[in-house]
Amino acid sequence: MNAQHNEWITQTLQKLQRERVISRLWAHDHTLWSSEPTEISNRLGWLHCTEWIPARLHQLNAFVKGLQKENYRQAVLLGMGGSSLAPRVFRRVFGVQKIFLDLHVLDTTDPDTIAAVEQQLDYTKTIFIVSTKSGGTVETFSLFRYFYNRCRSELSQNEVGGHFIAITDPGSTLAEIAENLRFRALFLNDPNIGGRYSALSLFGMVPAALVGVDLHTLLEQAAHAVQISQVESLFPECQNPAAMLGATLGAMAEHGIDKVTFLASPSLESFGDWVEQLIAESSGKSGKGILPVVGEPMGKPEEYGLDRLFVYLRLDGEPELDDLTIALQERGYPILTISLAGRYNLAEQFFYWEMATAIACHLIGVNPFDQPNVEETKALTRQFVAAFKESGKLSTRKPDLETDSIEVFGSDGAPTPQAALHSFLQDASPSAYIAIQAYLPETSEVNQSLQFLRQALRRQTRCAVTLGYGPRYLHSTGQLHKGDAGEGYFLQFTCAPQVTDLPIPDEVASPHSSISFGTLKLAQALGDQQALLNHGRRVLRFHIKKDIPSAISSLIPTSFVENSS
Repeated sequence: MNAQHNEWITQTLQKLQRERVISRLWAHDHTLWSSEPTEISNRLGWLHCTEWIPARLHQLNAFVKGLQKENYRQAVLLGMGGSSLAPRVFRRVFGVQKIFLDLHVLDTTDPDTIAAVEQQLDYTKTIFIVSTKSGGTVETFSLFRYFYNRCRSELSQNEVGGHFIAITDPGSTLAEIAENLRFRALFLNDPNIGGRYSALSLFGMVPAALVGVDLHTLLEQAAHAVQISQVESLFPECQNPAAMLGATLGAMAEHGIDKVTFLASPSLESFGDWVEQLIAESSGKSGKGILPVVGEPMGKPEEYGLDRLFVYLRLDGEPELDDLTIALQERGYPILTISLAGRYNLAEQFFYWEMATAIACHLIGVNPFDQPNVEETKALTRQFVAAFKESGKLSTRKPDLETDSIEVFGSDGAPTPQAALHSFLQDASPSAYIAIQAYLPETSEVNQSLQFLRQALRRQTRCAVTLGYGPRYLHSTGQLHKGDAGEGYFLQFTCAPQVTDLPIPDEVASPHSSISFGTLKLAQALGDQQALLNHGRRVLRFHIKKDIPSAISSLIPTSFVENSS
């Protein structure tokens, strides 16, 4: 940080101390964010996870030991957003400990991705985790019905319920289903915790236990973060890491540095996906927002705009990004380095970022616990699905431009898809951002071509370029896309199923299906496209007919490819 940045942060810390923000937050004072307590007073349970989760460790350990004794070897988590992102972090950061269960996280409606996971399963040794706070998430329930019916065909009737567990809120539809279908276990979470703040609750701890994370050590680290985050002394020397982090995010955003870009040691990269949802869905509303940029290919310092705050999450012994951060700092970008002695220190980071996000939202003037625009895409998706069930078609709109491999929707008469992309972005200022929304199979080849496209677009525009796979991003950055100040340019990629499509059973234990996963996925893309257009956002959609990686690569200017080779 330079002197100007430090002055902004100091002034913000003084403001937080004058307003007694720390003590008011711990007292559950809803007026920090709104004059009304709605969706605030019943969303602060995350402050207290370390008070009650330790008492559940015996139950969790006994549950896992029971699965091990019965020779279970795999677990498949069916969930979205707050139910899936923290489990994904635990699996990728900690791996799978010996004799514990390998965890697959399915947070998609892409049939090719679902089929690829299913091919790896031995149903006799697999437990399915149905995880949803509300108990009614469409993606989660579609996956549940599909895999429950598959279990019915692979296992004896009296065995099926024993291969499922549920994590949900008391009184939810899922809780009732779990009881009726005799699930092996039902874990009821504190209902006063929102999904994106649930990493240290049962939504995170049950999957973590399955892969062999030492929950006692993890919660010790989290409890330390909780204790130190109650310190009210913020000036002249801040002794509260969460407050310092929140003040930094808020101060930078108030001065136009509202693109927080995460750099992480290789072992910690997946943490970015979790914190992306936390920041974007909490802050992106009422015409405001802080844009998290995660998983971005590294570039030269001159490629970045002046609206960037860099956060470097550095694990001891992994110095790969040290030189880049030094170069960025020398060029004047604000850099916040967070050093972790070991992987279990991530527990502290979960809590620090939750509290920091709540503080930053106080500073920019939004409620961090609601998501007012999320329902819009869901409602429009339901309209597209209803139209499909009635007519057999999702949309009758014809493409504005078509080649052998790509159909383009939303172009302005450009002669080629590459020209359409160039024209779409020609007015993008460096303070804008570009969001790639990929309703595509999440393969290494597809991801590599999308990341190469990100690099090309950043170099061309100096804009921050984000990448989210659909429908996952709908539960992560989707709120910000529709609720922020409207500076986004949205590139949507869709495709038909590449290998196979899969039917979604209309009911549990019923063979009848009126819609497939491929159809649902496209309906979700079209629903979000329309929601964005309803908010006056700029959207360009590419529907890829064949060879997805090559089609994406064809959009990249030849000059960029030549300079990068």
